[in-house]
Amino acid sequence: MKRKIALLSAAGLITIFIVYLAQTRNGYFDSKVYYGAIQYWFRGDGGMVYDWLRPGTPYGFTYPPFAGLVMSPMAVLPFGAVVVIAVVATVLTTALLTWWFARDLILRMGWTVWFAYGIAVCLAISFEPVRETITFGQVNTLLLTLVAGDLLFGLSKNRKWAGVGIGLATAIKLTPGIFIVYLLVTRRWRAAATASGTAAGATLVAAAIFPDESREFWTSALWDTNRVGVLSYLSNQSERGFLARLPIPQVESKIWIVCVLLTLAFWAWRVAKAPDDVMGGLALTGIVGCLISPVTWIHHCVWLLPAIVRCVDLGTRNQKILGGAAYLIMTSRLTWVWEKRPRPPLELIGGNLYVWFSLALLIWTPIGTRRSAEVHEKDKILT
Repeated sequence: MKRKIALLSAAGLITIFIVYLAQTRNGYFDSKVYYGAIQYWFRGDGGMVYDWLRPGTPYGFTYPPFAGLVMSPMAVLPFGAVVVIAVVATVLTTALLTWWFARDLILRMGWTVWFAYGIAVCLAISFEPVRETITFGQVNTLLLTLVAGDLLFGLSKNRKWAGVGIGLATAIKLTPGIFIVYLLVTRRWRAAATASGTAAGATLVAAAIFPDESREFWTSALWDTNRVGVLSYLSNQSERGFLARLPIPQVESKIWIVCVLLTLAFWAWRVAKAPDDVMGGLALTGIVGCLISPVTWIHHCVWLLPAIVRCVDLGTRNQKILGGAAYLIMTSRLTWVWEKRPRPPLELIGGNLYVWFSLALLIWTPIGTRRSAEVHEKDKILT
């Protein structure tokens, strides 16, 4: 017991130190953007939230107006309180997600639950996308929690409210809308309608309250990629970012469209073959969302966590190796070696590590296996 407490304490201290180092680099940059935009919107001279840019940068508020409505308490809170709330929320949602994703593995292996779970939480927080989410002050784990909870406790148990979490996440940030496509591909018509209706309803509420902002977002701000940064920046680990870093500017956008269509077709084929494997669907859809989005900063890659755990939990020997390697390399910051010191041709590999691992996980993450079916049946019996 004492040894386990000492080991867990050491793991916790190492995790805190790793997050602290990330904080010295990132300094809650995204929270400062949100905070400045909301303050300007609600406490300025009547300007729209999309008019504000952080001084000295091209970065402004990029989310739909409904997200601004959700973040409106920032207008009255001091920035320090916003940071505390964001950090606590990210840590708590990461801990919750860790339990959802790793519980079966911990129980099946017969490990001491509090110790194994504590180590798993430390590993999850140390994962670069999660620690970047914490230290940028982002909302990624909150959105993943909405979607994962919806799928694991709504869809898999055939609840009438299944789809609400996906709809809310989509209304806050458009990229979770890929899960509505997942519901359609797997013929979950009621849940797809609920998700679409929830997203539309939330969007219309925001439009009724903020008509000018809604018009600006849907006609202008949404299409202005300069607001989120340069597509070729190394942190953009989507297929579009990969192509933008190649010397093919004349055909890059056309190739990207082809890549997106091929990626979506392969993903749809895999998830359609196993419509009842909801955890597998969550894993693969999180991956494809990262790959096809025009901009997938490294902190957005928290959506890869379900696939990594899935490989380690239910995979064959090679799949377990893939999951472990994906976690270790994505946690190591190895890809940043190529940020300021390009070294072709190795840069093609090293500067796109998240893209390559995302593709590998999309291809080899187990879905619809006998063991996953047994886990699904066990969950139905428990409910």
